[in-house]
Amino acid sequence: MTKTMEKIPSVPHDAALTAGTRLLSIDRLRGLVIIVMALDHVRDFFDADALRFDPTDLERTYPALFLTRFVTHFCAPTFTFLAGVSAYLHGLSLEDRGALSRFLWTRGLWLILLDIVVISPVWTVGSGAIELGTLWAIGCGMITLAALVHLPTRAVLAIGAAILLSHNLFDGVHAAQLGGFAPLWNVLHEKGPLPFGLRGQVYYPVLPWIGVIALGYGLAPIFLWPHERRMRALVTLGLAFLAGFVALRFAGVYGDARLWLTYPEGVRTALSFLNVTKYPPSLHYALATLGVGLLLLPALERAGGAFGRVLATFGRVPLFAYVLHLYVILAAALLVAVAKGVDIKGLESGGPPPENYGLGLAGAYVMWALIMAAIYPACAWFARVKRRRRDWWLSYL
Repeated sequence: MTKTMEKIPSVPHDAALTAGTRLLSIDRLRGLVIIVMALDHVRDFFDADALRFDPTDLERTYPALFLTRFVTHFCAPTFTFLAGVSAYLHGLSLEDRGALSRFLWTRGLWLILLDIVVISPVWTVGSGAIELGTLWAIGCGMITLAALVHLPTRAVLAIGAAILLSHNLFDGVHAAQLGGFAPLWNVLHEKGPLPFGLRGQVYYPVLPWIGVIALGYGLAPIFLWPHERRMRALVTLGLAFLAGFVALRFAGVYGDARLWLTYPEGVRTALSFLNVTKYPPSLHYALATLGVGLLLLPALERAGGAFGRVLATFGRVPLFAYVLHLYVILAAALLVAVAKGVDIKGLESGGPPPENYGLGLAGAYVMWALIMAAIYPACAWFARVKRRRRDWWLSYL
């Protein structure tokens, strides 16, 4: 492998992607992820049931709540996968893999810092605890990818696939069994407390997420193929992922610690079949969610009009939209709580919500639409800034 990365010649958009060209389907899928992710976050702040029990707890949940949670499952893996794809495509416009490596590890550290300093206070309502979530996982994935990019692309693909296929072999290993190595296992594979006695929790153990970002990087050359070939490949891959999910889920032998069960009610049986494990993301979870994401890419290639423009706008400024929407959600939730005379002090310590907290699931949907409409002008403004200017720091936002 030579030090200088290959340059992609300029060709028509409907034939193949050129270096430095943005693919609208990727921007639109990112935008869709931001919008759907916001639904999950709004639900967390405006539906009291989200604070009383896990929406995927089949003994307590109901179909509307479960499906509201389930549909948002595809967000984190799709976003992480696209981070890998974008890393590869970004590298095509750089001088060599060393430049790409430097960009990835510095951006990875930046995302981790943001998760600790900017995002955690939202989830912990200013209590001072740290919750390591999506940005932490993507940041760790980028730092790992900074080393992997020096390998052939197919090797990175093989490593990503191997991690996703094999990490469930360690489901039976628990941090409590590992003594002094327990904190490391919480960081790598099992959700749990932060190391070094820090207040907070690792919600996104990084090992499987590294597999997802490596998979995205390894499959990224598909996006350089001529249009029709690219579309066929994405549809084929998406269907293969979903077929693998269905086959493994029915077999119930490997790939998810949470087996599906048969209930007297057909609806609850169906929900059980869909009830895959996110923390950490199981093989079943990855196949189902990435399969949907891969199928959406060709569909969103054809999305036009106002719908396509809105998706692309959010997708061009995903980090800006992510941070902004969380703080707007928090501010709106506090305003609603004050208006209803709700005492939220107990929420800082993870206590149960008061009886009159929130607006219910239907109210959460209304607030979701209002909040996304409210932040859209700011996102459109920042997207125009990023189109006009090429300052180096804008690539970190």
